Amino acid sequence: MNWLTNYVLPKIRALTRKDVPDNLWRKCPSCEQMLFHRELAANLEVCRHCGHHFRIGSEARFKILFDDAVFEKIETPKVAQDPLRFRDRKRYTDRLREGQAALGANSDAVALAQGRIGGNAAIILAFDFAFMGGSMGIAVGEAIVAAARRAVEREAALIVVPASGGARMQEGILSLMQMPRTILAADLVKEAGLPYIVVLTDPTTGGVSASLAMIGDITLAEPDAIIGFAGARVIEETIREKLPEGFQRAEYLHEHGMIDQVVPRSELHMTLARILSLLREPVRGEAVLPAVPTSKAAE
Repeated sequence: MNWLTNYVLPKIRALTRKDVPDNLWRKCPSCEQMLFHRELAANLEVCRHCGHHFRIGSEARFKILFDDAVFEKIETPKVAQDPLRFRDRKRYTDRLREGQAALGANSDAVALAQGRIGGNAAIILAFDFAFMGGSMGIAVGEAIVAAARRAVEREAALIVVPASGGARMQEGILSLMQMPRTILAADLVKEAGLPYIVVLTDPTTGGVSASLAMIGDITLAEPDAIIGFAGARVIEETIREKLPEGFQRAEYLHEHGMIDQVVPRSELHMTLARILSLLREPVRGEAVLPAVPTSKAAE
């Protein structure tokens, strides 16, 4: 029996075993259907059964939003790490290294790229929720300022795609200081007469929603994205009332006038291209009004 158990059975199992990766299937958190990874990727990480939008990173965003998935990455400014020498269960520097290892080239929670959308020049700043929950620290603030300056320099639209839990607690007051900086960066773009467009994704909360995310000239959102400042449970405990159904979801905010349009991921590129064409291109065939004569000319 020992010979069969210890020798024969392992040999049989070795012959029949196939090396099958563990990540071939993903379970939809909304409808609980099992989704084949290639089919999910081909559908832009959207469940074909219920339309649930999975979270995606900045690289995937750039490929979806830029024309023909052609873009040029822009290096984000380097900043001092761990200015407060913060430590909780781990050192802050260790958390940063873990985030950088997970995302490879990205140095923090945002990435920048430039290219064209519908033929119009655009700069996109996209958050990576996988990096410490997309939290906003000094590096994110510097990146937003750099993106605004690049947009003005290139006369390009600035499109921001937030996915964040808010300000980064490991940087304390320094992270909160980035909130007014993002407002100034957006104003820089607007004063130059360039579009500042925000595409809200799941989730957009905390200090990010209270600053750069809610000041777009035009604000779009992906379906069913969580958008708000404080969590629903905290609000309910504070006001001691039951919140409405769908509260803090993109569709609820659209119904109440806080979002201009809820756009499925597959339609985002086309929608942004149409918006930029309307904002950046002069109206074809527009009649040119004659100049009003001066009083001398009239005489």
